[in-house]
Amino acid sequence: MKDQTAIGYHASHEQFSPGELLKLAILAQDAGFTHALSSDHFFPWSESQGESGFAWSWLGAAMQATSLSFGIVNAPGQRYHPAIIAQAVATLCDMFPGRFWIATGSGQYLNEHITGGGWPSKAERNERLKQSVDIMRALWRGETVSADGHVKVREAKLYTRPEYVPKVIAAALTEPTAKWAGGWADGLITTSRDPQELKRIIDAFKEGGGEGKPVYLKVQLSYDQSFSAALAGAHEQWKNNVFASMLLSDVELPSGLQTAGAMVRPDDMQRFVRISDSTARHIDWLAADIEAGVSHLYLHNVNRNQEQFIEAFGQHVLPHFVRK
Repeated sequence: MKDQTAIGYHASHEQFSPGELLKLAILAQDAGFTHALSSDHFFPWSESQGESGFAWSWLGAAMQATSLSFGIVNAPGQRYHPAIIAQAVATLCDMFPGRFWIATGSGQYLNEHITGGGWPSKAERNERLKQSVDIMRALWRGETVSADGHVKVREAKLYTRPEYVPKVIAAALTEPTAKWAGGWADGLITTSRDPQELKRIIDAFKEGGGEGKPVYLKVQLSYDQSFSAALAGAHEQWKNNVFASMLLSDVELPSGLQTAGAMVRPDDMQRFVRISDSTARHIDWLAADIEAGVSHLYLHNVNRNQEQFIEAFGQHVLPHFVRK
């Protein structure tokens, strides 16, 4: 498995304070992780998670404190104006050349409703997303941009830009979205799932124009010293996140997700999170992801025992996938 796949640590702002998360990113680098992925939420998924630090402030500190390559999953167009995100990305790419990429998605009402607008249909959100990406890329090329579509821009121009146009990776949880993104995105990011289902999403991306482009995977897992502890940690922290993308996209507040999550039993979690106290089992799962066509793996240990996870995976898992 060597020399195939980059392995990253997922920094979950919903579960940990920014200061604690910075320490974890440093620990991850020390353990052998070479990449990281940052979430970008206004609300946590549940009251029990209880955090929601501002990712863009944190990224500057984390990239200065480590040499990790970072990505973020962002939804430009409602909570964030794409011109502002283009400026934020350009600044990070200027300070840390080649170490940052952005993934873009159509968003979740949980985070986007705070600006007071309505919640468009999925089709309209996709149109808005593509317009936002076009605006950002034009700004990165040094153009003066005006637009009057789903997003309005008037004579915007970036004066601080990197010497390259940053990559835009499409976030997709379904085959139709993956196929649609294949023609305009520089790569695909999705979440872990059954290998056959994952392959269908990757194939849809390729069919839509993504052939030869990288595929990033955010892996939801729960590792602990015992299976029962790993299962309990996954259920306590992640039971609100196991529903279909349509539901997760349209719920307004963490309390709504908390209500839905109350129906999820601990044993149900194994359908949605890779739960095991065996690092060998996790290696097998990751190897199957690579076999399906994944180029970058970002590991999200959904329970709260991060130090233990980082140490164990640094010793026993990462050596199977390091680049030579």
